[in-house]
Parts: sequence; structure tokens; C-alpha cells
Amino acid sequence: MSAMTRLAPDLTIGFKTSPQGVDIRTLHATWQVAGSLDAFDAGWVNDHLTDANLERGGSSIEPMTLLASLAHHVPGKWVGTAVLSNTFRHPSLLAKEATVLDNLTGGRFILGLGAGWHVGEHEAFGIPLPPPADRFDRYESSLRVLRALFSEQARRPPGVDLDDPFTPLRGATNEPGTVRPDGPLIWLGGQRRRGIDLAVRYADGWPMPGNMAGDVAYFAAKRDEIRRALEAAGRDPDDFSFAGQVVVGADAAAWREALATAEAFVRAGADHVIVGIAAAGGPVALEVAAREVAEPLRERFG
Repeated sequence: MSAMTRLAPDLTIGFKTSPQGVDIRTLHATWQVAGSLDAFDAGWVNDHLTDANLERGGSSIEPMTLLASLAHHVPGKWVGTAVLSNTFRHPSLLAKEATVLDNLTGGRFILGLGAGWHVGEHEAFGIPLPPPADRFDRYESSLRVLRALFSEQARRPPGVDLDDPFTPLRGATNEPGTVRPDGPLIWLGGQRRRGIDLAVRYADGWPMPGNMAGDVAYFAAKRDEIRRALEAAGRDPDDFSFAGQVVVGADAAAWREALATAEAFVRAGADHVIVGIAAAGGPVALEVAAREVAEPLRERFG
């Protein structure tokens, strides 16, 4: 694996439209506006089959096909998943999907991946959710497969072989290959010891989990822990991205709070800040987030 890469030398800012409880036309209108806003460097979506705020059911749009339809609205910006559930997709298929998005964006797709967690949606759709130890074994397996299929060797025959207990590869090729030489940037959402170990070995960045959005103390503690682990592994922690997440509310007081929290994330060492909006709010909600949070944040921190 080559040296890791941050999105830019300075602060970058993304918007997040979690595709739950929103129709696809509204999302397209929002991302179309995003393409004209200099306030944002990236657009993000999450990955659920249902509304994660509910035990069962609720509206949700699949993110990989969604991003493929949205990416043309934001040329030159990064697009990413924060984060996919590893349990939902075979890793070889995921590698092919990620390769499409890498090509569509000119190498600006960020593959955010987590181990999976929502019990209700797994049960409803008949998708196994193994116990944690087995789940992380499969998570690590997927990362091995992704790195193998994003490798230079996989770009042409005879391809790559991988002795893996879950997904063995035999002469596997990923043709056509990715625009980015080592494949899409991979950001991993691990939080505990094993998740952090996987991030150190396989990842280019760490996005704080959406359910902890706004918790600056949590972000700072995990960032310090991951940086120590990177240093111990001989990796440069300054070549690794750390993303804080903040949610923009619906009134002026909430906007001020979101800006203050975003500023606190940057002071705590975030080089990327994800600004979440209520996706159903459409372009108006995005423009508020740009005006009240992203633009003043960029003015202060560059």
C-alpha cells in the first residue's frame, strides 16, 4: 500500500444528505445546487436499507447507485460513503462498484466502510449479521480483497490470487482499472481496538460515526488514539484524514451551535468536516448550511 493521501493540504468541508425520508428528485435538486457552491469540497451519503432511526422499516435509498446518478452534479468535488455496511455486499462486487464511481468522479470517490450494525434491517432482509468477532473477521477479509483488486497486478491478466478464508481470489482482474493508481481512498469507521487496528493497516482516513456527530471530545480522543497507533506502525499520522461530523438544525440558534461545533472539530485536529443536513429540506437546507456553517468555517480556517 502506498503512502496515504489527504483530500487537500488544508481543511476540506463536505455536505451529507443521508438518503432516508427523502425522494430522489429532491436529492438531485440538492446536489445540482451543491455543484455551484464553493463552500463544499465533498458530498456524502450513508448506507441503510431502511430508516436507521427505526427498529424496522422506513424509507431509504441505496447509496452506491444513488451516488452514480448524483456524481455528475458535483464535478471536481469528492463524493463518498460514510459509511457502507460491509455485510450488505460481496467484496468483489463492491470493488467493481467502487471502480465505477472512481472513474465517474475522476478518482474522487471515497469508499467509507464499516462492519455493519443495524439488527432490524439485517433481519428484515435476510442478511446475516454475525457475532462481532466473526463480523470483524469478514470485515478484514473484505479489506484484503479490496486492496488486492485495486492493485496494479489486478489491472491485467493473469490477475491476482488471494488465499482468504471467506473470499479467495484466483486470477481475479479488475478491468478496466481505477483512475486513482491504488484505487479509491478507503476510510474506515472503526472505534474500538480491532477497528482501529484495521484502520491503521488498510485505511486512508477515519470518519467519526454519524451517531456521535457533534461530540468533539469523542472525536479528539479517538483521533489521538489512532495517531498513536499509526506512529507505532511506522505510518505518518499527518498523511491520514480525520473527519468530524456536525448536523445543521432548523433555526438560527442551531446554526450558530453547528458552526461553533465545526470550529471546535477543526481545533481538535479535524482536516475534514462533514456538515449534515436534513435531506428532505432540499436545496434550501443546503444553502443554509453553506451560508451559516461552511462559508464562515472556511473563512476562519482556510
